[in-house]
Amino acid sequence: MEFQHTSVLLEETIQNLRVKPDGIYIDGTLGGGGHSYHIASRLTGTGRLIGIDQDEEAVLAAEKRLEPFREKVTIIRDNYCNAEGALRHIGIEKVDGIVLDLGVSSYQLDHAERGFSYQHDGALDMRMDVRQSVSARDIVNTYSEMELYRIIRDYGEEKFAKNIAKHIVLARKDRPLETTGELNEIIRASIPAKMRKEGGHPSKRTFQALRIECNRELEVLKNSLDGFIEMLNPGGRLCIITFHSLEDRIVKTAFRENENPCICPPEFPVCTCGRVSKGKVITGKPIVPSEKEMEENRRAKSAKLRVFERRGSE
Repeated sequence: MEFQHTSVLLEETIQNLRVKPDGIYIDGTLGGGGHSYHIASRLTGTGRLIGIDQDEEAVLAAEKRLEPFREKVTIIRDNYCNAEGALRHIGIEKVDGIVLDLGVSSYQLDHAERGFSYQHDGALDMRMDVRQSVSARDIVNTYSEMELYRIIRDYGEEKFAKNIAKHIVLARKDRPLETTGELNEIIRASIPAKMRKEGGHPSKRTFQALRIECNRELEVLKNSLDGFIEMLNPGGRLCIITFHSLEDRIVKTAFRENENPCICPPEFPVCTCGRVSKGKVITGKPIVPSEKEMEENRRAKSAKLRVFERRGSE
C-alpha cells in the first residue's frame, strides 16, 4: 500500500511561509512530502530543506517523492522535538521557516495494521514510530481505570469517558484487548444508544485520546514551540496546522506568549521583567480550509493554520 496523504491547507501554508530561493526550511512532519515538495521546488542556489519524520514508511515515501530535489533535501528519521540537536549535527543552527502539519496521514489511518483507525479492524498499535516500546495495546491493558478516564476525558474530550474506562477495565479481566475491533465494541457498549447517533463515530474521541497518549503528542508540541521560534532567522516564519482544539490551544498560547512575554503587573508604568518579544502573530484568527477543500477532503474539516513571524533585527 503506497504512502498517501493529501496535504491540508497546502496553498495557504506555502504562501504564508514566504519561501526564499536561498533559504533553509524545516518540514517537521514530513509525511509523504506534500508540503516539502512545494518548498523544495521553490529553492535554488544554496536553498535547503530538512525533512523530519519518525515514521519509517513516511520517510521512504518522501525520499521517493523528493528525488528530483535530492541535492537540496536532507531527510532525518526522528521526532520533530529533537530537531534542534539533529540540525546542529549537520551544521545548521538557524532557519528561515518551519512547517508542522500535525494531522495523522491518510496512509496511517487507512492501513489497518497501524491501528490508528476505528474504521478498520487491526492490531491496537497507534505508534507513529514503531521503534518505541509503548503502544495503544499497552495503554488499554495496563493503565488504571482512573488513568484511562483522565486520558479519554482530557485528550478525547469525551463526555462518556468514565463509563468507557470502566468497561475497558472490566473487559480486560477476561483476556487482554488486542484489536481495534474489540475496543470499538467496548466503546459502543459504553455509550447510550440514543447518544451513539450524534457526533459521528462513537469511537472517534477515545481513539484520538489513546493516540495522543501513545505518542505524547501534546507534550512534544508544547515542549517544541519556543525552541522552534528561537531557531528562526529574523523574519522567518513558523506555520502550524492543527486538527483539534487541544493542539490549537497550545499553539495559540505559545504564539501569544512569545509575542508578548511581559509578566509585569498591569499597573506597572514600564516593563521591568526584561522579557522581550520574539516576534508577532500573523494570524489573529486561524486560517481554515475553503468550502471547496472541505468538500474534496473530509479530513480537512477541523484544520486550522496559525503563523508566527520572528522579530526582525533591530
